[in-house]
Amino acid sequence: MKADRLLSILLLLQTRGRVPATELAERLEVSVRTIYRDVESLSAAGVPVFTERGRHGGINLLPGYRTDVTGLTADEARALFVLSAQGAHSDLGLDGALGSALRKVMAALPAPHRPAAERVSERILVDPARWMQNPQPAAAGGPDLGELQYAVFADRRLRLRYRHSGTPAPVEYTVDPYGLVNKAAVWYLVADLHGEPRLFRADRVLTAEATGETVRRRGGVALGEVWAALREQVERVPKDVPARVRVRRGRLDMFLRIHGGRLTAPPPDAGAGPAEEWVELAMAFPAAAAVRSLLAFGADVEVLAPQAARRELARAAAEALRLYQDEARLYQDELGP
Repeated sequence: MKADRLLSILLLLQTRGRVPATELAERLEVSVRTIYRDVESLSAAGVPVFTERGRHGGINLLPGYRTDVTGLTADEARALFVLSAQGAHSDLGLDGALGSALRKVMAALPAPHRPAAERVSERILVDPARWMQNPQPAAAGGPDLGELQYAVFADRRLRLRYRHSGTPAPVEYTVDPYGLVNKAAVWYLVADLHGEPRLFRADRVLTAEATGETVRRRGGVALGEVWAALREQVERVPKDVPARVRVRRGRLDMFLRIHGGRLTAPPPDAGAGPAEEWVELAMAFPAAAAVRSLLAFGADVEVLAPQAARRELARAAAEALRLYQDEARLYQDELGP
């Protein structure tokens, strides 16, 4: 819209001082001729804007003309600009809106705080995705977040076709949405189903349709409260199974980087005592079957206890051996008697 563009030009001039018309045109995605027409509109509205010709010319405001917003501290200004590093606004289609909002905030900041705010986007990068995790594409033919957003903000019930993990056939639900949550780069719809809180991954929604019915949320319950309860359910795990394992010292660093979160006691100090080949560790697993993840370390890790965990590893190793039994026999022949 022209009004938004005029305000953006004004705020950019307040922030930068003299700006070439070509740069304004590029940043606002319009022609240079449009920029000059906008400058004429600003001048007609009483804004003291003028152009300077020549190699170092551009569009400028008379010195001292600005609208200032006071009261922001340096930390508050930096905190606002961390928003540009989050990435969630991209999924919501708000890239342009965020850029425009930050330009307005930058122009309104007290002058001493501007350099620190500008440096935030250059010095701080927030990548919410976990290591080795590829972005999850939306389900083929499924809705984008805009359709879910509409129901959330319009307070309408949602009719979903949803595919649960591990089940090929979709299920149809009519839900009462509270809102959308971005958790570790994954979007979730938080909603009530028959009056009970439920969590739906946005990338498993095949179709979504806002009905004409007003949403039926539980009275006095907000999104944050429902999300906290659902998160607690997801994170609640059964009592862990304690285990003792031993790891070859040469592989200990890698082992701790991958499985260090399962330790129930600090690892022994590498500088204390003799440098034994094996290091014994105390660990805990959510179930005996979870020790199968240790097979990735082959013969460099041995589970000492409990016996159920040792049997689980033996079973997993036997299953793998059956798949590669021909190669295993060749290997045994190479080793000899």
